[in-house]
Amino acid sequence: MITQVKTPREVFYQPQRLMVPLFQRPYVWGEDGQWAPLWEDVQRLAGRRVNFEVHAPHFLGAVVVQQQMGEIGTLPVRTVIDGQQRLTTLQLMLSAVYEQVRLAGFESIARQVQDLVENPEHFTAHPEDRFKVWPTNRDRPAFNEVMAAIAPFNHGKLKNANSRMVSAHAFFSKSAGEWLGGGDTERRAHALVETVSNQLQIVVIELQADEDAQEIFETLNARGTPLTPADLIKNFVFQRLDAVPSQAEKAYHEHWEAFETPFWETEVASGRVTYSRSSLFLNQWLIAQSLKDVTAKEVFSQFKRHVTDSNEPIDALLPKIRRNADIYRSFTERAWSSTNILSRLELFIYRTSMLDSEVVKPLVLWLEDPDRSPIPPEQRDKCLATVESWLIRRTCVRASTKAYNRILVDLLNFLGQQPRECVGESTEKYFLKQDGPNDYWPGDAEVRRELTDMPIYKRFRRGRLRMLLESIEDHRRGWTSGRSMHEQPVIRGTTTIEHVMPQEWSLNWPADGGGDHSDQRDALVQTLGNLTLLTQSLNSRISNGPWQGDKGKYEELRKNTSLLLTREVVELGAHGWTEDFIAERTERMIDDILEIWPVPAGHSGKVAASIERATPRVEVADLVSAGLIRPGQSLFARVQAHRGKPCQVSEDGSLYVGDRRYDTLSAAAKAITGAQSEAGWWFWLVDAEGDKSMSDVRQEFVESLAVGGELVDAP
Repeated sequence: MITQVKTPREVFYQPQRLMVPLFQRPYVWGEDGQWAPLWEDVQRLAGRRVNFEVHAPHFLGAVVVQQQMGEIGTLPVRTVIDGQQRLTTLQLMLSAVYEQVRLAGFESIARQVQDLVENPEHFTAHPEDRFKVWPTNRDRPAFNEVMAAIAPFNHGKLKNANSRMVSAHAFFSKSAGEWLGGGDTERRAHALVETVSNQLQIVVIELQADEDAQEIFETLNARGTPLTPADLIKNFVFQRLDAVPSQAEKAYHEHWEAFETPFWETEVASGRVTYSRSSLFLNQWLIAQSLKDVTAKEVFSQFKRHVTDSNEPIDALLPKIRRNADIYRSFTERAWSSTNILSRLELFIYRTSMLDSEVVKPLVLWLEDPDRSPIPPEQRDKCLATVESWLIRRTCVRASTKAYNRILVDLLNFLGQQPRECVGESTEKYFLKQDGPNDYWPGDAEVRRELTDMPIYKRFRRGRLRMLLESIEDHRRGWTSGRSMHEQPVIRGTTTIEHVMPQEWSLNWPADGGGDHSDQRDALVQTLGNLTLLTQSLNSRISNGPWQGDKGKYEELRKNTSLLLTREVVELGAHGWTEDFIAERTERMIDDILEIWPVPAGHSGKVAASIERATPRVEVADLVSAGLIRPGQSLFARVQAHRGKPCQVSEDGSLYVGDRRYDTLSAAAKAITGAQSEAGWWFWLVDAEGDKSMSDVRQEFVESLAVGGELVDAP
């Protein structure tokens, strides 16, 4: 290994090809993080040179290349082990500088840069030999097009105009052109060319052909966008693939190229952290294969260990990963269709995604693994139904989620010791044995007790609560029993949640029996029996209106809904919608929940009194410290009479209405309305146009405290 500090001229001047292997990630640098800072450095150095100021060279970072054996008389080839983002960016910048200096009329000065970008024609046996750097497969069309284009040209008219390669070239072209136009152009041209050629420094680590590049690749990732687990695994797999280049490229196209598409590059939240979907999938696949609890930070190291322990050839491993990835993508995409009639697996994926439970995906991958013996469909469905019941019931009773990762891995290990044709019964048996606060399966009595008076609208996130109501609707249509008499399931993810008796009931809904029952009614309107699903347009039309009358809620619901949940409201409330009807309907809906997500006969679960409910006292200051609310952020009154009136959050969590300071949200709300009491967490919205309240933010915070059960690295 030879380590030297070199300038771009010393790196690029000799005829050569710096090959970026096909298994490295595509070009990902961007303007804010890399291009603009690099150009600011270049501009500063060139400006000093124009003014004859003495200055030190600017250090750019390190690259690692490895010599390749080649035939005598051919261009020397080096493989770029690390630093491809840096080398590619330098080539794009040098090309842009060359063009702008040439367009300014200084051809001979520009030629000094051209020699750093292109190999002389008499060294090129093939068209692609022209360029000093040759990027990975995915980037070659864009790189070749923009580097070969003859200025002046419009970057936006290129075939690959949307690629990062073209965007980078356009950025440096524009920047160089503007800088050259700053006066005394010839001096500036000399200074700019000298700067980009000789005043930047790179540490070049050159490996001999027989040295191990993988270890250095894993540890060197200098300045730039961090490598994801998927990037590291890709490099590891293709470095270890025992194949000639043409076969390696074929394997890349067949088995890995799909991971470099928008579906797999999408950032997906798992707890409070986001990962590319490809990295998250590889984490979940590895858990399913190894039956070990693998955290996000351990994915790459555990992947290497798994490959070593399994002794599985890489050429067999690649197609296995791809087969599982195709299954994963299929059930993910279908589950997110709002109108598909979902299979039991797809419905499981949709519902658990509403619970933010990525933790169940390793189980699904284990069940669906095409390289394991098949599972009878009824047993697979029973397994999924059992896990779903366990998750939903624990959600309903607000049980802790902090050990879910471990529990699901334990389940996988248990199932791995049982016959696959009995996986449904085995899953049920596993959960029936759990009796700790972090893993027990709540019984009917506890679920009913919790949901009867729970202000569920405040406690559940909107997507989670909508999923619950959708499930009740589908159950009443017969879709959960397989005996549907209805044309289709409910359309998922499109309806809104409506309070039948409005949250602002005092405008049009006088309390029965006289007296001040506002606190009881405020609590009751948030319970399950007062909620239904409506289209957004109907919701907006009737939201706070009265029950009776030509344009009252009753008449509008009667005429405009086909949902069984809402028709039940119409039938019960023909002569008025009362507290008694809310309580009655709550019981009916709890009955539905217990039928949709049952437990085995005789299972009572753990005694509720022995379960510690994690409901810590939360102050506004806690939300500020957690970054969920910003110091200086405005909150907005919800109630119609004072809609949009603001208060401001201070750094210590106190609230300001005008110049007056208040210690609590309720006190600030009372300052707005003049009422004796106000439910401050519900009263204040974080967006003047939305419906997200401080209560919702508080719930996010509380749930984040127990997020250890997900695939999350603790901060």
